[in-house]
Amino acid sequence: MLLGYARVSTLEQNLDLQKDALKKAGCDRIFTDKDSGMKDDRPGFKEAFDFLRKGDTLVVWKLDRLGRSLSHLIELIAAFKEKGAFFKSLQENIDTTSSVGKLIFHIFGALAEFERDVIKQRTMAGLASARARGRLGGRPKLLDHQKTAQAHAMHKDNSLSIKDICKTLGISKTTFYRYISIKSKKPC
Repeated sequence: MLLGYARVSTLEQNLDLQKDALKKAGCDRIFTDKDSGMKDDRPGFKEAFDFLRKGDTLVVWKLDRLGRSLSHLIELIAAFKEKGAFFKSLQENIDTTSSVGKLIFHIFGALAEFERDVIKQRTMAGLASARARGRLGGRPKLLDHQKTAQAHAMHKDNSLSIKDICKTLGISKTTFYRYISIKSKKPC
């Protein structure tokens, strides 16, 4: 069975072009979403995925209608494969029911892995460069006992705002609240 999936990013956009192409491709049923492809919670896609059975093919008009990143697309195709289902993109002419389509997706997978490795290498090089200049990467060190006590004392002073306390101590609101809650959880 051919199942179609169409998605537009905003409510103002129209699904007609995609739906027409999916009908022309022979889709028996079409699932739709009017939401960003970056969101994991897409009810139309979830329904299509749940409906997908062994031997079925999910068809999209264009790859970017299914997912925004290459790694996300590869995850989805792997999930289809686990179900024994296939994938087809009309505009890019990718069809995983054929050996050429499978090859193209393996190449995409290799490219995604390469991209992850390049990003990791750049990150490591950036951290090494920062360390060479005396800067440390990662999370800041924990507040020392004196600064924690100072934060608590300032917090008890109702004339000071949280913003002022954080600015004085050179910490973020998240750090401030973390240390306030840590101290209050300790038994006296």
